[in-house]
Amino acid sequence: LVTLLNASASDAPKKLPAPVETDSRLHADGKGWRLDKAKINDPKRPRVLLIGDSILNGYLKTTVAALEGKAYVDAWVNPYNQSEHLNKVILPEVLANGPYDVVHFNMGLHGWQEGRIKPGTFEPLTKGYVEVIRAKLPNAKIIWASSTPVTKEKQPAELEPDINPVIIEHNRMAAKVMAELNVPVNDFYTLLVDKRSLARGDRFHWTAPAYQMLSDLCVQSILKVLPATHQP
Repeated sequence: LVTLLNASASDAPKKLPAPVETDSRLHADGKGWRLDKAKINDPKRPRVLLIGDSILNGYLKTTVAALEGKAYVDAWVNPYNQSEHLNKVILPEVLANGPYDVVHFNMGLHGWQEGRIKPGTFEPLTKGYVEVIRAKLPNAKIIWASSTPVTKEKQPAELEPDINPVIIEHNRMAAKVMAELNVPVNDFYTLLVDKRSLARGDRFHWTAPAYQMLSDLCVQSILKVLPATHQP
């Protein structure tokens, strides 16, 4: 089951099947796939939803701390790639935990394997994902974050030659969709591609200084669009 923290039985959404990642090279790198919900004490305070994969686990704690007192932060850490099922079934159930004032989302490190996303469907499925958010949360500000670089295992100074080109192409297509839909982009890829000395060496994950950089950019972009009347 998707874990709900600090949620009562009455406000819990429908129970969804537990997310499963069948590729052993990819893992949650933290507390696992889950939906963390903030405990709400002030109903006037803005609410933020962070969506991402294991990279979100890396910058989540510092982001929540930076937004303390300014916004309640929910986090959906998941292994999904673009699909019709995600758009039609899973995403709407997660968004039902709102309403949210800001949605900061990323999806990319679990869709590079051949066959996971059919040719020609990446852009329409990504567009559909944004459209679901807008339909369910018509007043929310949306921010897209590009996927981070993939480096060679145990040789993080070099980019992974098979996977990283796919990440670059997916980021390109996602940026095209976001431009068409007027969704601002946090370019996580460019932020870290020249900081590969901060990569952990397991292909996908990073060290604390890199995650702090991602958190700083994430927080900065969220603060720009939080409802001004509710900010301290």
